[in-house]
Amino acid sequence: MADKLTARQQSQMALLRTLPPRFEQMHRLIEEIAGLRADDSVARRLCRLLDASKSASDGVGLNAMAETMGVMSTMARRGGVMQMKIQGLREGLRSLKTNYEGALREASTPAREGEKDPAEPPSAS
Repeated sequence: MADKLTARQQSQMALLRTLPPRFEQMHRLIEEIAGLRADDSVARRLCRLLDASKSASDGVGLNAMAETMGVMSTMARRGGVMQMKIQGLREGLRSLKTNYEGALREASTPAREGEKDPAEPPSAS
C-alpha cells in the first residue's frame, strides 16, 4: 500500500514549491541594498516579501521559517549600521535555506501507518 501525505503535508509542499524563486528575489534585494545602490523602496520591497512569506509559512505550520522571516523583516526595517544589517540579512537567508531543506524533507516524508496528523482534532471514540 502506497504511503500518502497528510493534508497538512500537502499544503506545506504547495507553499514550499513557491519559496525558491522568493529566496532568489530576497538575495537580489539584499545584494542591491549591500551595493549601496538602493533607496528606501528596495528595503520596503524586501520587507513586504518577507512579511507575505512569513504569514504564508505561519499559516501552514512552518513556524521555524516564519520566525526567521519575521526576524529578517524586523532587521530590514530598522536603521543602524548598514554592514551589520547586511550581514544579519545574509545570515538570515542562509538560515532560511537550511530551514527550507528540513521542512521539505519533513513534508515530503509520508506519515507512517498509525501516526496521526498533529493538525487533526482528536476523534471522539
